[in-house]
Amino acid sequence: MEIKRRKCKVIKIGNCLIGGKNSVAIQSMTKVKTSDIENTVKQIRQLEQAGCQIVRLAVKDSADAEALKRIKAQVRLPLVADIHFSFRLAIAAIENGVDKIRLNPGNIDKPQEIKAVVSALKSARIPLRIGLNSGSVRDSGPRKSRMTDRLVDACMRYVRMIEKLKFNDIVISLKANNVLDTVDAYRKIAGVCNYPLHLGVTATGAPYNGIIKSSVALGSLLLEGIGDTMRVSLTDNPVEEVRAAKAIMESLGLRSGGVQVISCPTCGRCELDLISIVKELESKISMNKYKQPDYPLKVAVMGCVVNGPGEAKEADLGVAFGKGSGILFSHGKIVRKIPVKNCVKTLLQEINLRRGYGASDVKK
Repeated sequence: MEIKRRKCKVIKIGNCLIGGKNSVAIQSMTKVKTSDIENTVKQIRQLEQAGCQIVRLAVKDSADAEALKRIKAQVRLPLVADIHFSFRLAIAAIENGVDKIRLNPGNIDKPQEIKAVVSALKSARIPLRIGLNSGSVRDSGPRKSRMTDRLVDACMRYVRMIEKLKFNDIVISLKANNVLDTVDAYRKIAGVCNYPLHLGVTATGAPYNGIIKSSVALGSLLLEGIGDTMRVSLTDNPVEEVRAAKAIMESLGLRSGGVQVISCPTCGRCELDLISIVKELESKISMNKYKQPDYPLKVAVMGCVVNGPGEAKEADLGVAFGKGSGILFSHGKIVRKIPVKNCVKTLLQEINLRRGYGASDVKK
């Protein structure tokens, strides 16, 4: 199956191009006060290392806006200023060098205020994200009882207002707090405009439910070719948002490079704690404790030797466990036995060897 991407305008956000034939970009948001420059910079660098490509920062007051210039000087990721209620903070953020502004039509909608922000955007040559969510969209218009129609109607009114100011460097997001409304809203907006779409489900909650909601909604849209940037919003460390987004994209074949771990669900034949082994392996891969390959690599971790290598024969390498040891295999062919206690280290070494690095590149 080939995913056919929706055709839309190309927008430049710092050093990142979105829309058109560009890859879907992963976005997250810092979760410390922006005026706390040291910790904000630290978190942005952690996000970059995890694979984030665009980062959004909350700008709540003038101290946050003024901090943006110093933050910008210390990081490489494009910065998006998240603005609510105060158009003056948007202008201050632009003056301090951000790469994009996000406005919420639910709380910044006065024509003169919008005109002032657009004028500053034009001067700085940076784009605008029109970001609506179900919690702030207003009840108005003849179809106010339908959340998705309210989102789309409110968005397009705002878009037309911006376009009349001869500005069209626009990105759109329409986030609801449930899967069905989110998917419906994005499908509808995709059919009435040609602007890039930032995907997300708002207020998803803790990681378990949040990842499920986001995977179903964002995965459905991405399969239809809808979406140019995405964020998996979680009540958790933002690095976990990036990890989840990467996993969604890898599962759809929209992202290559790095290591994909596949593992069996275990059963009564399993004679060891496979769950802990898989978690340790994935954790070490995600933290970049060794040099990851820059091409797709599939690693299988199977709980028994009965049919483990056969079930995972498409994997580049893997291990199928028995009692006290495992069988290391490559593309379904047995290589050698390895002890359980060394299995994670051995797999990391094998990954590096396939990339041309030495076994010593695996850090403890």
